[in-house]
Amino acid sequence: MKKNPLKKVVRLILNFFSRQFLIRVSLILRPVLRILYKGTKYIDPIDGSSYRTFLPYGYNKLRKNALCPGTLSLERHRLLWLYLKRKNKLFEKNISVLHVAPEIIFLEKFKKISNWNYVSIDLNSPLADIKANLYDLPFKENCFDLILCNHVLEHIEDDYKALNELHRVIKNKGILIAQVPLDTNLKKTFENKKITNPRDRNKFFGQYDHVRVYGLDFYSRLAKSGFTSKKIDILKKMSKEEKIKYCLPEDEEIPIGIAVK
Repeated sequence: MKKNPLKKVVRLILNFFSRQFLIRVSLILRPVLRILYKGTKYIDPIDGSSYRTFLPYGYNKLRKNALCPGTLSLERHRLLWLYLKRKNKLFEKNISVLHVAPEIIFLEKFKKISNWNYVSIDLNSPLADIKANLYDLPFKENCFDLILCNHVLEHIEDDYKALNELHRVIKNKGILIAQVPLDTNLKKTFENKKITNPRDRNKFFGQYDHVRVYGLDFYSRLAKSGFTSKKIDILKKMSKEEKIKYCLPEDEEIPIGIAVK
């Protein structure tokens, strides 16, 4: 069986170049990739663009048809968009929104929602409105109705401190959407502060800059920080054809926290 050389290139790029560099380069490459991979087989539901194939993606095990060439959305982004669009009326409400570590495709869409008071933060990303640390956010208490913090907490040394800070700035009954890579085979989150070498972190946590692998106790972590947690599963109501067309994950729930104050 022939090996796909593209997979090797993708793995090399992800593990060698910094996230900040990749973000800047992607802004240039997206229009080109959109043309190169144009087709009708797969659709990104976030902007409706269609392609003949999606690209493989993954730091270790590459996932087929994971990355949309024209938008750079991953499976989890497309899943979240469908939840926000179909199951939630947040797009229609006048709300204050905090977006942590903004993804390119979401940033472009969310900034255009006129009824949202939207602000993005990140410690390093060139895309964010404000440079800020999750341990010490530059906002007063009870500022936001919605906080998006997706695939961030697995990078944070003290995730409890970060969650407590997010709870401080969110309003009572505000919504926290906190997607993380979660291993449903683990009852308890695996972390070890002695594992600091990037190669070791890649081996034990699945990525060179991750500091833990979340287990099913992630929801109790949300609860400990003042959120009533729940799991959102929109995949179970979708057809097989629709999952294939949008290149969605096979099995993934969206963690939601409702702030209690």
